[in-house]
Amino acid sequence: MKHVLFVLVALFCLLMAGCAPREVRYVVGVSQCSDDEWREQMNKEIRREALFYPGVKIDIRTAKDNNAQQIADIESLIGEGVDLLIVSPNEADAITPVIEKAYNKGIPVVLVDRKIRSDKYTAYVGADNYEIGRQVGSYIAERLQGKGNLVEVAGLKASTSALERHRGLMDALRETPDIKLIASADAAWLRVPAEKAFGDILSKFPDIDMVFAHNDRMAAGAYDAAVKQHREHDMLFVGIDALAGEGYGVEQVANRQLDATFIYPTGGDKVMEVAMNILQGRDYTRETVLLTALVNKANARIMQMQTAHIGQLDNKIEVLDKQLDTYLMRYSSQRMLLYACIVILVLVAMLLFFVVRAFWTKNRLNAELSDQKKRLEEQRDQLISLSKQLEEATHAKLAFFTNVSHDFRTPLTLIAAPVNQLAESNKLGENERFLLNIIQKNVTVLLRLINQILDFRKFENGKLSMTLSRFDISENIKDWTDAFRTLSYRKHIHFTVSVEPSEEGYVMIADAEKMERITYNLLSNAFKFTPENGTIEIKLSQFTKEGERWLRYQVSDTGIGMPAEHVKHIFESFYQIDVHHAGSGIGLALVKAFVEMHGGTIAVDSGEGRGTVFTLEMPVQQNGVPEENVEKNIVLTNLKEGAVLSADQETIQTAPEVVERDDKETVLIIDDNQDVRDYVKSLLHDKYTVIEASNGQKGLQQAMKYVPDAVICDVMMPVMDGMECCRRLKSEVQTSHIPVMMLTAYTMDEQKVKGYECGADSYILKPFSARLLQVRLRNLIDNRLRLQSFFADKTSLRKEPIADLDKGFVEKLRALIDEQLSNSELSVEDLGDKIGMSRVQLYRKSKALTGYSPNELLRIARLKKAASLLASTEKTIAEITYEVGFSSPSYFTKCYKDYFGESPTDFLKRKG
Repeated sequence: MKHVLFVLVALFCLLMAGCAPREVRYVVGVSQCSDDEWREQMNKEIRREALFYPGVKIDIRTAKDNNAQQIADIESLIGEGVDLLIVSPNEADAITPVIEKAYNKGIPVVLVDRKIRSDKYTAYVGADNYEIGRQVGSYIAERLQGKGNLVEVAGLKASTSALERHRGLMDALRETPDIKLIASADAAWLRVPAEKAFGDILSKFPDIDMVFAHNDRMAAGAYDAAVKQHREHDMLFVGIDALAGEGYGVEQVANRQLDATFIYPTGGDKVMEVAMNILQGRDYTRETVLLTALVNKANARIMQMQTAHIGQLDNKIEVLDKQLDTYLMRYSSQRMLLYACIVILVLVAMLLFFVVRAFWTKNRLNAELSDQKKRLEEQRDQLISLSKQLEEATHAKLAFFTNVSHDFRTPLTLIAAPVNQLAESNKLGENERFLLNIIQKNVTVLLRLINQILDFRKFENGKLSMTLSRFDISENIKDWTDAFRTLSYRKHIHFTVSVEPSEEGYVMIADAEKMERITYNLLSNAFKFTPENGTIEIKLSQFTKEGERWLRYQVSDTGIGMPAEHVKHIFESFYQIDVHHAGSGIGLALVKAFVEMHGGTIAVDSGEGRGTVFTLEMPVQQNGVPEENVEKNIVLTNLKEGAVLSADQETIQTAPEVVERDDKETVLIIDDNQDVRDYVKSLLHDKYTVIEASNGQKGLQQAMKYVPDAVICDVMMPVMDGMECCRRLKSEVQTSHIPVMMLTAYTMDEQKVKGYECGADSYILKPFSARLLQVRLRNLIDNRLRLQSFFADKTSLRKEPIADLDKGFVEKLRALIDEQLSNSELSVEDLGDKIGMSRVQLYRKSKALTGYSPNELLRIARLKKAASLLASTEKTIAEITYEVGFSSPSYFTKCYKDYFGESPTDFLKRKG
């Protein structure tokens, strides 16, 4: 078989070698200073010439007359490790350092058209700019017959080509002193700047005989300026480049726009030839000077004809090149097909070989299997006998566990009952009660383990049955997981319960007690194998299977995980992963049994170092169970005082009674742990009116409804955590002033910073001092009293620390406003009559004590009552308008927006 694999690999490599792209041997980087038509022609010639050198890649960058861009382009090409650089510098001084850097790194540099202020380059290819300038000067002297006014439109002054052309021009004109250079302008090689510059010169000099532009583009720009001033026939125009094509130099000469132009050869083919000589180690000329020639009306037409012919030849070359590429692709495809056929033939031959070999091997193995069959039958009989013995031993062990468990139940019951009686005593100290709580919890654990053994015995005997009831698992899961909250705090484990939103809800028909046992066993397993600072999460969701609703229940942890060899045995009875985490060995087996009794499945996904995920799936409603036979109500053993069972909704809802008391501030406690809420309430109920909520969402609703004086909020909660609840409280107009104290078991500064960013006013760490909580709460409320407005529950006046005589007035005024809030006809005179004051007296008294006039107090009370109704009811804006005493919805909307900064409609949109 190894030989076969070797042959296949060899054939594959051969096939890939035949399909491999052409190897790149040299990378040539080209940096052009600009993107004019002259340089486009040069780039075409470079690319065309490169076709004659296989393995050459051309990378062209254009700086668009920008020094910084050209420096960046060259730096990039150096960084990419090009084999050779072709550079046309924008300005000599600016570009010299980066070219020297490339040269010093050993990269050959070929300069084109322009030079730099250094000798650190490998070669130069281009025309002699000084000689071209001198020839232009001679032509001008001859054309003007030694006398006249000349204007020069120069290229970029910092470029060597512009400097040398100017120098050549001036040297030639020294022999004809009657030709005067009356003006010179820098147009940076561009047509539009040349037109503008020459237009300014025309306005200053009425007598101009000839214009010399350093390239044809600038000559055309100067000509355009002369046309605009109707002076194009008063002077002659001379340029440099003599490019062929529509609108270029040769055509301009032919059309008599230019008097003459001088050929400035692009030389792209010559540049590529010099570059390849350098790369391939052949001899080359360091200074390659390209020849120039005059183009005037005598030879312009001939130049056009020759250029057109050359263009046709170029097009034919391109067509031939495309055809060559097509033939090469066809050849490559045919070669690949040939290789594929060869591989297929080889594979068929190998397949035939193995078929024949397999046939002879099969005959030989059949003979061996016949002998082994007899031995296996003997071993089977032995295994059956051992299996029976093992089964008998297992039943004996279970019987022993069952008997021992029954024996344990009696003394545990005798322990549990006295402990419960002692716990109800009022004479116990705090330490004694703490110790009793430990005893109670551990007695509960022992009873749970014993019941688990008994249930497993019943399951083994087929006598385990289900007691079905209707319950909301999303609500019950909170009670079932409470026992693990303390453990999670102690081990610093992030423990969360998340419920995916569902329109149908999570009311199901199942055995609630067995679902609780499933939760307990899976969480016990998760906490056992999850180290400190880990994460454990319970997720509830629903899905549809064969037209029925199913529950998906996941318990995941970030613990040590299990190897694959343990995962497949994890649900077997008495199976244990290792001796370091001892247990009964029946917990997960019992979980699997409970799940299967509900017609569901359980799966585990685990691996060493990546945690474990248990996934349960079961029908929401058990099949074959008539709904009328299902218990409508269930008894929850942990039902706290004040909890009410709704027969219509069939769910448990907490309904704490809220007592309005004028002499006490109101404190809202938000915590998902009922014991914590009860404890904090016991600390505060003497001095405060206390209301409760079991999660952040309910807490937000309670705060919007009652507007308490302070909020004490836990951080980790289901539905909405404390951070989000605090952020929402601080973002709502009705509750933004309420101080929020956060309770947390986390000591990390990052957790506190996040809480303060959400707007929390104070932090207290669990376990906390009762005195510290009381003092800090008092300080928060006192500090807020100095800053808050005069309204507490958004509908009545604020209880301010004022004198006794004035206190009666404020309370009476508040009561009158509350009673008459919906009366749109209520006036200041009416309020004065009921209080016993004139309008003026009432106004002054109210203004002095509250800072507001009676009308303002009435309007603010109505607006804040309206805001409370908008937040806590489903009434329409119109209904609320008349309920709080406004005469029209439009006036109410205006007043509401003036006071709160947004319209009622905007608030309802944000609320929704």
